[in-house]
Amino acid sequence: MDAAADYTMWALFARATITVKLVMILLIAASIWCWAVIVDKLIQYRRARREAAVFDRSFWSGEPLDGLYDEIGPNPTGSSQKIFASGMTEWRRSHRQDGGLIAGAQARIDRSMDVAIAKEAGRLQRGLPVLATVGSTAPFVGLFGTVWGIMNAFIEIAEQQNTNLAVVAPGIAEALLATGLGLLAAIPAVIFYNKLSADSDRIVSGYEAFADEFATILSRQLDS
Repeated sequence: MDAAADYTMWALFARATITVKLVMILLIAASIWCWAVIVDKLIQYRRARREAAVFDRSFWSGEPLDGLYDEIGPNPTGSSQKIFASGMTEWRRSHRQDGGLIAGAQARIDRSMDVAIAKEAGRLQRGLPVLATVGSTAPFVGLFGTVWGIMNAFIEIAEQQNTNLAVVAPGIAEALLATGLGLLAAIPAVIFYNKLSADSDRIVSGYEAFADEFATILSRQLDS
């Protein structure tokens, strides 16, 4: 097959100028990076939901809070467990040696759990800015490659002084491939950024609801 008539993806890439090739490589790398983030976050969020469900059953099983805390320890691995442990750690630290409570215990417990929630929220949202950045910039990077490729195609047409479609088509096809790759990287990035952001917000809302319920239980013990 004549090289000029070969319109496979590899042939179009091979005939492109070095600038357009760099743009294509950048977009392919960005797409791979996005899919790595997407897969990692889907696994992480599934694990977080499973851990939260397991701990929720343990928390509401009727087991004494001190016993549950002793069971999971002060440095657990699950996110819900970390929030619970932060509150219980501050609860125990707020007791004096005579058994009384140090003033301001409720506020300190709330702040301790808020800090734990913020840390877990940051961990859940780590990597999502990559999807947002690729989703918003990849089409423009691809468009830059297309503009550059078409510019070079018209320069070649001018040099050959031939406007035959067989001369015009290969250069334009090579240039448009950059836009296609830009959209190929951007569309999944935008879709999964919206989905994963919503999933992250729901998981964090669950942590906040748990912290409020736990703080209410501790508040009753403080009042009694």
